[in-house]
Amino acid sequence: MIKKNHLSSFTKSDLIQAVSQKHKTTKVMATLIVNSILDSITNTLKQGNRAEIRGLGTFELREYDTYQGRNPQTGEKIQVKAKKLPFFKPGKFRNEINDSRKNS
Repeated sequence: MIKKNHLSSFTKSDLIQAVSQKHKTTKVMATLIVNSILDSITNTLKQGNRAEIRGLGTFELREYDTYQGRNPQTGEKIQVKAKKLPFFKPGKFRNEINDSRKNS
């Protein structure tokens, strides 16, 4: 797996590279695989369903009502429309991460 320092991010490109290396496939094939998984999750959420990947976690939509906010540049009050946003709830891998922090 790709090792990075604690300040960097693991990006979609990193994931594609990791899939390509681990499964000894081309980056083109790894890109198709990663995009297929992400598209499936996105389409499931668009249909109003939740997507669960056992051991990783659950993706679902959370609904937010309209509220009054402020424009951060001008301070002007604005009405923010109701919206749905994706939310990720981690699964069992969360324990593995926390356990590895205790041992370091």
